[in-house]
Amino acid sequence: MSVIVTGGAGYIGSHIVKRLVEMGEAPIVIDDLSEGHRDSIGECRLIIGDFSDPEVLGKAIADDDPPFIIHMAANSLVGESIVNPSKYYENNLIKSLRMLDFLREEKVKGIVFSSSAAVYGEPKEIPIKENHPQDPTNPYGETKLSFERALEWYRRSYSIGYVSLRYFNAAGADPDGTIGENHADETHLIPRLLLAILGRIESVEVFGDDYPTYDGTCIRDYIHVMDLAEAHILAMVFLERNRGAGRIFNLGNGEGFSVLEVIEMVKRVTGRDVPVKIGKRRQGDPAVLLASSAKIVEELRWKARFPSLADIIETAWKWHRAHPEGYKKK
Repeated sequence: MSVIVTGGAGYIGSHIVKRLVEMGEAPIVIDDLSEGHRDSIGECRLIIGDFSDPEVLGKAIADDDPPFIIHMAANSLVGESIVNPSKYYENNLIKSLRMLDFLREEKVKGIVFSSSAAVYGEPKEIPIKENHPQDPTNPYGETKLSFERALEWYRRSYSIGYVSLRYFNAAGADPDGTIGENHADETHLIPRLLLAILGRIESVEVFGDDYPTYDGTCIRDYIHVMDLAEAHILAMVFLERNRGAGRIFNLGNGEGFSVLEVIEMVKRVTGRDVPVKIGKRRQGDPAVLLASSAKIVEELRWKARFPSLADIIETAWKWHRAHPEGYKKK
């Protein structure tokens, strides 16, 4: 298959690229390396540039082989999106629409879209299902939802099939330890805890311990990044067999873990203490976010290979311990 992965040198994208290579595919990565890393994709072909640039896209598309597109490229910091919504509308929505208009002329086979649980906003029921009301509380979630809606209209009008995958909390790393999570501005809980253990940051702040949960801290649904990668492969297979179809699936572990539970598991896995301090709540943080992945299990036969929190943390620790300074180069 001809597969183009936008943002393929990023955290989740690089794990998808590696899975494609393991299958015998030769994915083409489009990435401007503003957040991605060249070292994360091995010898795969990389086109450095803007994923919405017709010239860049043209270089990636073979004349006789319409591609699948796995669209990962996006800005994804909720707080930044509130402070600078223009950046998020430009990069996550306007550029994505520009890409989509170019691709419809190329008779693309289908698009697998990296969406987010942020499209739901404050949960009204737990676990969250795909038909849960969508009411984003920040521009990041709003831009993801807006592009999802555009995909459905483009499907109806231009017969472009798509699968939109709404992630919950991606975590972990490839079990072989060669690739992992490496952000310049790390905001995710598990890597921050590991970075604190390694002395890269002083401590980790817990944002609130007075939530209406069993230990007072927020509960989140963590899904292993390799399980996410496998879902993208299954989504492509679905689109190959069902041209012009459109589907939306949640991707989560189905089990929630509190912040304090994650901290205790990190201590257990690493055998080290973690410098932690308790801070105030962050505005807009729901007490509990928990996914129902029953739909993708039923329709695509997806199954999590790494469902335990210990597995997630062990693979992340293996990566961070082997790469205490992260990747060597952008």
